[in-house]
This record gives sequence, C-alpha cells and structure tokens, in this order.
Amino acid sequence: MTQPKNMNLTAPDGIVEIPKLGFGVFQVDDGDVDEAVAAALGAGYRHIDTAAAYGNEEGVGRALAAAPYPRSDLFITTKLWNSDQGDLETVRAALTSSLEKLGLDYIDLYLIHWPVPSAELYLESFRAMLALQGEGLIRAVGVSNFDEEHLQRLFDMTGQWPAINQVELHPYFQQSSLRAFHDKHGIVTEAWSPLGQNNGILEDVTLQEVAAEHDCTPAQAVLAWHQQNNVVAIPKSVTPARISENFASLNVELDDRCMKQIGKLDKGEQGRIGPVPAEFDADAPDTDD
Repeated sequence: MTQPKNMNLTAPDGIVEIPKLGFGVFQVDDGDVDEAVAAALGAGYRHIDTAAAYGNEEGVGRALAAAPYPRSDLFITTKLWNSDQGDLETVRAALTSSLEKLGLDYIDLYLIHWPVPSAELYLESFRAMLALQGEGLIRAVGVSNFDEEHLQRLFDMTGQWPAINQVELHPYFQQSSLRAFHDKHGIVTEAWSPLGQNNGILEDVTLQEVAAEHDCTPAQAVLAWHQQNNVVAIPKSVTPARISENFASLNVELDDRCMKQIGKLDKGEQGRIGPVPAEFDADAPDTDD
C-alpha cells in the first residue's frame, strides 16, 4: 500500500512534514477510539487528528502506546478548545492536559479550534502557542475554522501566518476564496468532513460516474480530489473496511476532466454543514472583569 504523501508546514526550526491523508476521530467515543485508531494505523495511516473537545484523547493515547511504531513516524494533531483560550499559562495548562492524556512529550500540530471572535482571545492564544513551540512542546502551530479576516489579523499583530488552517471543505463547500488566500500566504489547507458528513455527496450522480470511470468508490474519488488539490484530508470512520478503503484513495488519480466535474459541484454557503466561524462561540471564556 502506498504511504501517505506529505506536505510541508513551515516552522521556525525548519520544515515539519504532515501526511496528506490523516485519520479523524471526531464523535468517536473514548471507549471505542483506540480500536479505530489501531485499525487506521494498521491500514497505513500515520497522521491522527483529535481534539480536547472530542473527549477521546485518552483513548487515542492508548492506541498510540500500543502501536509498534516509533514516535518519529507518527504525526499527531490536537486542538485548543474555546474555553481554554487565553494567556500563556492558560494555554500551557490545556496543552499539558492533552499531552498527558495522549501520553506524549510533544504535539506535532496544535490548533486553535475556533477563533471565537466574541471573546477576542485568539490572538493572545496564538502568541502563547508560539511560545510553547519555542519550548519544544509543539512542532507546528496552526488554527482551525479561521476566516481570512482572522488569519490576516494574526499576521498583522505577530508577523507570522499559522502553518495550517483546518476548515470545513468538501465538494459541496469548496472554499475557493479561502484556499486561494492560504496559497498566497503559504498556509496549508486541511479539510474536516472531507466526505461531507452524510450530506449526500457520496450519492451524487457526478461522483458516482467519476468513481465508476476510475474503478474506485465515490469516497475514494472525493479523497483523491482533495489530494490533487493539495488539501490535507482527515476522513473519519470506525469501520475497519471503510478505514482501509479511504486509505486506498492514495492509489487513485483523477484526470483533469473529472477534477473539473467535481469542481462544478460547489454550492457555496448553501453547502456548509457546520457553524459559521465568525458566529460560533460555544464555551467562550468569560472575559468580563
């Protein structure tokens, strides 16, 4: 089986490589996630994406501890939750908790989960994460669900772009403008819900035709579309056969015509599944004096 292709994340101490195909564990119970991660690692995945808010970092840690692979072969992402945004010590406490649950000494990629503009803490949190990166606790610092205005403010105030922005991205919601902004400024694009989270994408006639033409499944066609657009994708599944099927998308190569056909499926904002980043403020820290 082909090993994941890598993309480069810029970091102060050099280049950090992130596998282009990762395994997501959103909404997987802690008691079940170790089995799912073990299946993913067995299928060939080396990139695992979790978050403090998922409540399954301990289960991921159990799977990593049992895995017969050196730490240097693994790429682990977790995320700073909204209620943990703040100054250096607040962020340090959140990161320390994640590291302990995962059983790790460092995180390959640490993301601010949401910008929560109403709290006005994402800039302070980003600076804190950069400081923790300087201490060797984080290899690459990124964000998740940030719009262009949030990214621009980070750069204007710190002189540094995040290494990556993980956002909702799939054929029905392609985020072309944001991806172009990322490309212009050297920010890697990463897709959560790359298969659309049961919104009908895999039953789309166009995708089924593309899949039949390339002797693959619709899911594999979508993941190949992400990979050929230089987007890191993190599909989720708890079914071993589906986990292996998704990983096998690395062997699928779509022709230009089919890439353009999938590109025409974009529905813009009507295709969005998740919250609007500028409005989402669940568990926002209380910033009142």
